[in-house]
Amino acid sequence: MHKELKDWLELLDIKDPELQSLHGDASARSYYRLTNNEEGILMDASSVKESLPSFMDVAQRLTDANVRIPIIKSYDLEKGFVFLEDIGSTHLLDKCVEGVDARPYYDKAIETLVQLQTASPKGLKPYDESFLLEEMNLMTEWYLKAYLGTTLECLEGRMLLESFALIAKEVLSQPQGIFVHRDYHARNLMLDSNEEIVVIDFQDAREGALTYDLVSLLRDAYVKLDRRELRRLILLFKELKGLDVDDETFIRWFDFTGLQRHIKILGIFSRLALRDGKKNYLQDIPQTLKYILEVGQKYPELDGLIALLKSQYGEFKDAPITMRIF
Repeated sequence: MHKELKDWLELLDIKDPELQSLHGDASARSYYRLTNNEEGILMDASSVKESLPSFMDVAQRLTDANVRIPIIKSYDLEKGFVFLEDIGSTHLLDKCVEGVDARPYYDKAIETLVQLQTASPKGLKPYDESFLLEEMNLMTEWYLKAYLGTTLECLEGRMLLESFALIAKEVLSQPQGIFVHRDYHARNLMLDSNEEIVVIDFQDAREGALTYDLVSLLRDAYVKLDRRELRRLILLFKELKGLDVDDETFIRWFDFTGLQRHIKILGIFSRLALRDGKKNYLQDIPQTLKYILEVGQKYPELDGLIALLKSQYGEFKDAPITMRIF
C-alpha cells in the first residue's frame, strides 16, 4: 500500500515521498506523515472508501461553520486517499498532565463546541430512539455476554430493556436537531502551532441531542475531571449557549446522555478487543464503568441497572485506570 500512496503523491508533484506510519484511531483507516519535501498527513481509507463522501461532506459543514479542522489539500474518492494539513502531534489529552493547567484548553474546547453546534445538521442521520437503543444494546451483547460471559435471567433482560428505554426518553427530552460530532473528546481535539483547537475524526457526525458532545468532552473515558471543574465547564457551556433552562434540568440532561454514551462505550470497547483484536481498549473499561455507577446511583429509577453492573464491578475496582484528574 505504501507504493500506491507514494505513486499518488507523486501525481501531486511530491517527489520521492517518505512516509512514517502513525498510530490510528479505532477505525479501519491508516495514517502516515510525510517526512520530506512538503508537510502533510496521508489518510488511507482504501478499505472503507464508502466513508469518504461523508468525511468530505462533514468537513465542508465544519469549514462553513468556521470550525478549525485540518485543511484538505487533495483527495481521491476512488482510491480512498486524502492528503491533509499536518497539525502536529499535540492533542488536548497531552495537556492533561501534572504541572500543566489544562483549564484554559478546556475553556477553548467548550467555545469550539458552541461554534461546532452552529454547523448545519441537515440531511445527517438522526440520533433517534431506535439508534440510541441499538447503541446501548451493544453493552448487553459485547460487554455482558461476550466479554464477561454473563447469562442474563429473563427478568434481568427485561429490566435492561426498560432501563435503556428510560435513558433514551431522557436523552430525547432535551433540544434536538443539533450537529453532533459523536467523539468530541481529548484524543480527537488537537492543538495547532497557535494553540488553537483543531477538530479531527468527525466523519461519523449525526443530528442529535444538545449535550451529547459536551458529555463526550467532560466525561471522557481517558480523562477524569474533578467535580468542581466538571460543574464549572457544564455551566460555562450552558451560559455560552444562552439556554433558558434551570441548572438541575440541564445537569439531568447531561447525566442521562452520559449514561447512554458510556453504556454504548462498554460495548464498543469490548467489541474492539474481542472482534478486532485491539486489546488496549480494555484498559479504558474501568473508568467508563465507574462513570455509569457514579452517575446512575443518583437516580433511583435506575437501581436495577446499577445493581446488575455493580455485581460485575469487582474485577475492575482495583484495575489501573488510564486517566488524568484536574
